[in-house]
Order: sequence, then C-alpha cells, then structure tokens
Amino acid sequence: MARILVTGCAGFIGFHVTKRLLDEGHHVTGVDNLNDYYDVSLKESRLAQIQPNPAFQFHRVNIADRAAVEAIFRSGQFEKVINLAAQVGPRYSIVNPHAYVDSNLVGFINILEGCRHARIQHLVYASSSSVYGANPKQPFSVSDRVDHPVSLYAATKKANELMAYSYAHLYRLPCTGLRFFTVYGPWGRPDMAPIIFTRAILEGRPIDVYNYGKMRRDFTYIDDIIEGIRRVLDRIPSPASAAPGQDEPWGGGAPAAIYNIGNNSPVELMDFIRAIESATERRAQLNLMPAQPGDVPATWADIDDLQRDVGFSPHTPLAEGIPRFVAWFREYYRM
Repeated sequence: MARILVTGCAGFIGFHVTKRLLDEGHHVTGVDNLNDYYDVSLKESRLAQIQPNPAFQFHRVNIADRAAVEAIFRSGQFEKVINLAAQVGPRYSIVNPHAYVDSNLVGFINILEGCRHARIQHLVYASSSSVYGANPKQPFSVSDRVDHPVSLYAATKKANELMAYSYAHLYRLPCTGLRFFTVYGPWGRPDMAPIIFTRAILEGRPIDVYNYGKMRRDFTYIDDIIEGIRRVLDRIPSPASAAPGQDEPWGGGAPAAIYNIGNNSPVELMDFIRAIESATERRAQLNLMPAQPGDVPATWADIDDLQRDVGFSPHTPLAEGIPRFVAWFREYYRM
C-alpha cells in the first residue's frame, strides 16, 4: 500500500478522497488549516470520520507555511501527493484577494518544492472549471485557450497549471491537474448552492437566484469526482501521454496532464432547484437577481480525454444525486 499526502483533507473533496484511500488500505497523511472561510465544525465533523483510522495522521498546517510544509515532506516518505488545499470560491476572491495569493500561489509553490525534493512519483492537484471563464465554445475542452479568467480565483487556478507544468518540464515531476465541475453531494460546502438552497427551502425562506436563473452548470456528484481522482492518481503521466494541447509545441515534452472531471451533462439552474424541491417536498420562493461579478453563464465538461486515458466518465444523474444529498443534509443538520 502507498504512503500518500492529501492536503485539504478536512475539505469537501479532500475528506472523501482521504476516506476512500484509507478504505483501500493506504497510509494517508492529511494536512488542513481548518480556516474559518466556512463553518469549522463541519470540517471537524468530517475529520472525526477518518481520524480513528490508525493509518491516518493529521497535521493542522497552512500550506503557505513553508517551514511546516518542508518538515512534513521530510518526515513523510510519501510516494504520491493529492493537493486539494486552496482558498475556494470565485465571489470571495473579490472580497479577500490576499487569501487566494497566500493559499493558491504561495501554498502551491511550497507543495511543488516539497514534491520536487522528495522525488514524489505523482502530484495530482485541484484546478477548476472556472479557468474557462466566459468561453462561448462548449463543451469546454482541455485544449481550449484559458487566457481570460473572470475572477482572481480562476486566475490562481490557471497559475497552478502553469506552475505545475514548469516543474514537470524542469524537474521531470509528474503532475496532473483536475478541472472540477460544480461538485455536490453529502458533506458539501455550505457556501455552495446545494446547501444554501436546501436550507432556505426547508426553512421557508426565499433563495437568491442570480442572472434571473438563466445559468447552466455541469453538476457533478462527489462519488464521481472521487472515482476520477482515484483512477488518475494511478496513471502517472509521461511526456508521451501528456494531454493534447498541454505539451510544448516544439517537442521535448513534460510529464504533465490536465483533465476535466464533470458530468458532461449541463443542467439549467431552475431544473436544479426543481430537483431540490422534489427531494424536500417543498416549494422554493425565488428572488430573481442580476448576475454577480465573477459568475459565468454556463459550464460543460468535455471528458473525452478522461474516458480515453482512465476509462471512466462521471455518470450519476441529478435525479439520484440530489435525493442522496438532501437525505444527508436532513440528518446532519437535523432538519
């Protein structure tokens, strides 16, 4: 079994992938700073599900702390790293840009340096569908140009891809970036639409629906995201296997790849709300509002590369995922 470092292990995706790796018998070291961007008690509840496992070791560390990250790499003897620690959320980046620089840029270079010096076999890191900005071409392909981010958050994620590529090129560090598309499911983040909408509907409060509901999202269930991460982790990229459009046009190559992980089936926002209404057996009160800065009108993942290289494509429909999520929400929040 492998020794794996997972950063952001108390986060939504990080918790699920850590649990999956532990269930498979791997030794996992988890890192998280448990910041208060959203309810810390939810992060602590996630941790409580995995901390009893003797194969799990937890460090409360901010990845922007260079000395602390160096110490973890020195003592860990890791074979692979999954970097999910980040300051998330396009809208919050307008309010607190420095948090994104600290975590997503400074923190990420610390992870890259740790991987470089520890000779890690494979670094898998979180990117985001936000890098596509308001690209009118759909579905979004990893070969599309992503030079026009509409939020600082998106800009930092694109920067992560560039930073990882440079380390793959210079130091032959195998790196794979994953562009996640609107992840939802049990243990989800309370700053995202599924929890915001579900709570408001159950409490009989109106929900703010931006861009007057005229948005489409490629909602992807958490189990599909974890399966995608797990398969990609075992596919260590080589120069010959780098994703199309991601390699040097003059040859030479670097062991780097990027994949979309999305459901490949965009859903109208109003249909998403109706799915929650059906699962809660309540009607939503809608407060229709204009679009917010940093929002994009639609997302849609082209997952051909993921299907070709790891033989997997997300497949959980909203009609299955939303009832599972709502059942967890009612139990966890006692509503």
